Amino acid sequence: MNPLSAPSSRRALTWLLGAMATSVIFAFSAKAEPAMWVIRDKDSTIYLIGTLHLLQHETEWNAAKVRKAVTESSELWLEVAEIDDQASALPLIAQYGMDPKKTLSSKLDGAQKEKLIKVAAVYGVPLESLEPMKPWMAALTLTVLPWLKAGYDPNAGVDHVLKAQAEKEGDKIYGFETAEEQIRFLAELPESEQIVFLEQTLTDVEKGMTQIEKLAKAWIDGDNETIAAFLVKELKQEAPVLYEKLVVQRNIAWSKKVAGILNGSGVQQIAVGAAHLVGPDSLQVQLAKRGIKVERY
Repeated sequence: MNPLSAPSSRRALTWLLGAMATSVIFAFSAKAEPAMWVIRDKDSTIYLIGTLHLLQHETEWNAAKVRKAVTESSELWLEVAEIDDQASALPLIAQYGMDPKKTLSSKLDGAQKEKLIKVAAVYGVPLESLEPMKPWMAALTLTVLPWLKAGYDPNAGVDHVLKAQAEKEGDKIYGFETAEEQIRFLAELPESEQIVFLEQTLTDVEKGMTQIEKLAKAWIDGDNETIAAFLVKELKQEAPVLYEKLVVQRNIAWSKKVAGILNGSGVQQIAVGAAHLVGPDSLQVQLAKRGIKVERY
């Protein structure tokens, strides 16, 4: 979930979850030209863009082609439509992210617990606030802390900016998934996998931002090969079951929905996590299997 060294399958996991990927943070002042694609038929145009979920406010990424897609479209499709509905998310976190019967530290071995205590102390997080959390929830919480401390804001993420623009123009906003579905992707992992994810997160939080900056630059440059190497390749190799569940099955499901959108008319924009638009099982590949041509825009 935060690629500070060659990303493990657990780190790649969070990158794939749009609304839940609050640990993905990029801080660049360079003007970005993110990769985009387009689907056209006789009465429809659908624009595709891969998103990053946290940015600095001064990051200039809203290039002319992005603005054109926003202006032309009357619908915006996100992974989850209610990306800023914190009130609705809280009951889901309580349901899926908390364990009232067993503390977090009781699930860890001595070395893991020691590392948890150390990281929590560095960032001023009371250990007792983490104890009720399941390992996956603690991992997400800890991963984002260094970046929030440094002043980065999820409200500056691509998804939020596009949604705000769509709302301003009176566009309809839809989601491919619900917030509950996305939370369950992590919550339904076996506890052993959650603990490995947490341990890797603790290790990553202690490191710098070198690899994050490399991935951010790849997004800025529209370098899909590098994005695929970071976010897709290793997950597929190390955790094929998770790869099938989190990438392939979701892209297949979304391709069916995109085909339905294409059966209508008008102009739509689709903005999903960048990992879903790269690699051998990307959304574009699944659309091609349905006979739908996707071109680089």
